[in-house]
Amino acid sequence: MVSEVLNANELYKVDPVFGHHSFNNHEQIVFCNDKDTGLKAIIGIHNTVLGPALGGTRMWNYNNEWEALNDVLRLSRGMTYKAAVTGLNLGGGKAVIIGDAKTQKTPELMKKFGEYVHSLSGKYITAEDVGMETSDMDLVREVTPYVTGISESKGGAGNPSPVTAYGVYMGMKAAAKFKFGTDNLEGKSILVQGIGHVGETLVDYLTKEGAKVIISDISEERLEAVSKSYGATIYRGSDLYSEAVDIYAPCALGATINDDTVNKIQAQVIAGAANNQLANELVHGAILQNRGIVYAPDFLINAGGIINVYAEIAKYDKAEIMSKTQNIYNTTLEILSNADAHKITTNQAALNVAKANIDARKKENNK
Repeated sequence: MVSEVLNANELYKVDPVFGHHSFNNHEQIVFCNDKDTGLKAIIGIHNTVLGPALGGTRMWNYNNEWEALNDVLRLSRGMTYKAAVTGLNLGGGKAVIIGDAKTQKTPELMKKFGEYVHSLSGKYITAEDVGMETSDMDLVREVTPYVTGISESKGGAGNPSPVTAYGVYMGMKAAAKFKFGTDNLEGKSILVQGIGHVGETLVDYLTKEGAKVIISDISEERLEAVSKSYGATIYRGSDLYSEAVDIYAPCALGATINDDTVNKIQAQVIAGAANNQLANELVHGAILQNRGIVYAPDFLINAGGIINVYAEIAKYDKAEIMSKTQNIYNTTLEILSNADAHKITTNQAALNVAKANIDARKKENNK
């Protein structure tokens, strides 16, 4: 979530951290390195005005360290606004571990990462993200209490992915209501890009409602399995952004709405689970607005996961988790209507709500 994004090979031209285009006044950035386990991680703490910075840990085989730094900065900033717009007493943080989760992740590496989290004394609370499983969070819990999303059998809220998917589903229905006049998705053509844990659950919700679901993923194995399970159509074209569908749901990695794609998109609604979908918030958000495409801000509708893991801190039950997540529908409608009334982008309207909540708390803290 930045106004400008640099390619990794351009980042050396700016100051390494404070001058980084994604820095955006982060409070703290922690670089973690352990020779014995091979751990190379970065923890970004963006803002703790509303509470401790909570955000998942992503393990990804980045092309280089600049790319990893850019990702953690963008993601942690997004978590600040995700918590704020949802009304949670949490700040924004995120962590990335550089490496291949399938071949380089070990119990020793996860525990060592947990030790670094513990060294921050609760200022940062970690959770599950791309490349992580609930079992990994259980390992981190062995060395620090500052972790959420642990197994239900261990007293946690469990895997947040199903709740994230439910929130996206609610946000998508709200966006459909705003654009089409009805939130009934039956018969709507919906392209889901990325069918990991969240994407697959979203496909389940959509097919049960009778939507015409098209799926895309880098894994042919996943495509075949999900298609067989839910009857979804596998996208076999050469340019999914130009596909004439009603709704585009980006559920993989971020920045899929960029200079190359933003004018190709034929969908009338964009509502998905991926973080930082707009490569350039100002430019691409405005283009979507001018083209009449309704964009449901990602950090608003994918907040189900943080609502789920926050339950471990706030001590509320599954029923309240689902109730708070269902309310994403109402919040999305309000923000879309506000954006339309004030002739601003939907992303800016959501940011305004989040920033107002942070500013109000800051004033209270300064009294």
